[in-house]
Amino acid sequence: MLQNIIEILILSAIQGISEFLPISSSAHLIIVSSLYQFKSSSLLIDISLHLGSLFAIIVFFRKDLLDIRNNQKLLGLIIFGSVPLIIFGYIIYVTEIIHILRDIKIIAWATLIFGIVLYFADKSKFDKKITTNLNLKIILIIGLFQMLALIPGVSRAGITITAARILRFNRFDSSKISFLLSIPALAGASILSINDLVIQNIEFSYLVFFAITFSFLFSYFTVKFFLDYINKFSLNVFVVYRILIAGVLFLIIYN
Repeated sequence: MLQNIIEILILSAIQGISEFLPISSSAHLIIVSSLYQFKSSSLLIDISLHLGSLFAIIVFFRKDLLDIRNNQKLLGLIIFGSVPLIIFGYIIYVTEIIHILRDIKIIAWATLIFGIVLYFADKSKFDKKITTNLNLKIILIIGLFQMLALIPGVSRAGITITAARILRFNRFDSSKISFLLSIPALAGASILSINDLVIQNIEFSYLVFFAITFSFLFSYFTVKFFLDYINKFSLNVFVVYRILIAGVLFLIIYN
């Protein structure tokens, strides 16, 4: 039991931290799971980890979400911006193309390439804000960029922040757009996975509770840290991290 809880703790940390930082949670989960072959890793646990992150982002932005009731425009933009990811995600899911993309070579190159793209995008000095500058055209462009996140290694947070920075939004609001778009993305991923869960008739266990709880805590404090960090510093540290991770993967692949 203790070993299972430790494994869940590690997986929760990877999910909660990497889901909202521009470093790709799917890539980290794939790498760690393949290296260590965790016994606790399963479809049910994956769903639980994503649900923990979903609950965390909802709780963290609860005031904004409640305000959305009085701001139908923002609600509509977030939903509209999520449509490309939902449609394309469903297509590669039912065609099983998604399994082809879970290749360590693809992960390595995506980690490197989109890390470099993030670096150049973050050099923007512009200062657009959600409240005054977010519109249908901009959210659609960001939503189209978000589709790339279906490739492990790209990072959903990374690519949406990159897109928002390219479109001249400040770092804080770029991150906030990314976080708000994560709600439909996480919800959609959970719904698809739950469908598989029902088909396989998997039984729930005590590990589900730990996975949701740990993932929630790691996710919540990661969002809080990141928004505090982004107000003071650039994204260069994450770019360097991605390059280092890509380098390690290249050594593993080509040695």
